[in-house]
Amino acid sequence: MNKGYTYWRDGAHWVGFLDDFPDYWTQGESLTDLEEHLTDLWRELSSESVPNVRHHATLELA
Repeated sequence: MNKGYTYWRDGAHWVGFLDDFPDYWTQGESLTDLEEHLTDLWRELSSESVPNVRHHATLELA
């Protein structure tokens, strides 16, 4: 499975969020470390164990 994410470098850290969950940011000391944190974040947020998670979706309009 592939998930899109947005990331940038902020000083000595890499910061990013999953495109499906833009309200939940995480950071890492390297891009690889950030990807590991994003994977953990996805597992936690998609498990439905966290209450009131905001989701992003696309609506097709006629």
